[in-house]
Amino acid sequence: MNKKLFLSSSFEDVADILFSFEENIKGKKVTFIPTASIVEEVVFFVDSGKKSLEKFGLIVDELELSTASAKEIELKITSSDIIYVTGGNTFFLLQEMKRTGADKLIINEINAGKLYIGESAGAVVTAPNIEYVRLMDNPEKAKNLENFNALGLVDFYTVPHYTDEPFKEYTKKIIDNYYSKLNLKPISNNQAILVNGNEIMIKSR
Repeated sequence: MNKKLFLSSSFEDVADILFSFEENIKGKKVTFIPTASIVEEVVFFVDSGKKSLEKFGLIVDELELSTASAKEIELKITSSDIIYVTGGNTFFLLQEMKRTGADKLIINEINAGKLYIGESAGAVVTAPNIEYVRLMDNPEKAKNLENFNALGLVDFYTVPHYTDEPFKEYTKKIIDNYYSKLNLKPISNNQAILVNGNEIMIKSR
């Protein structure tokens, strides 16, 4: 099956791109994972992401990895049509994905063709490793994370919020530090990375 991923910085700003990328989406069920946001103070994007999905007729089913049972995690990830992972702290998100085994479940579902939508931290975690976002996210919020190896769903490294405040300076530093070492893909809040099998495209609105 073709892997299908929709990676964004701010889903609310690019939601309409998704609906030209993935047709016949109305009425589909989305497993909505807000885990990265629960250690953050600013979380408005969780509601705005949810509302954007509902506006287009999707059914949102929330799954909080840090408190859900193993059974609930497996059921919700495997039975939905789409997986959506919000922004927040990427290190905490990865820690909880690994601790609960959600990482392996998500990888299996995506490899079998299920659509994955990642916003900010949710986009970053699809890379092979997340160490490069230390400048933007605090690893201290994930005390039990043993290493930074991530989902590895793509072979590039998304840099979200490129040129957007309040992250402008951090994204510039990430690019300066890593551009010669990693295959970086910087995207602003008005852009999305569309992955369809081997085809990778950045779309702006």
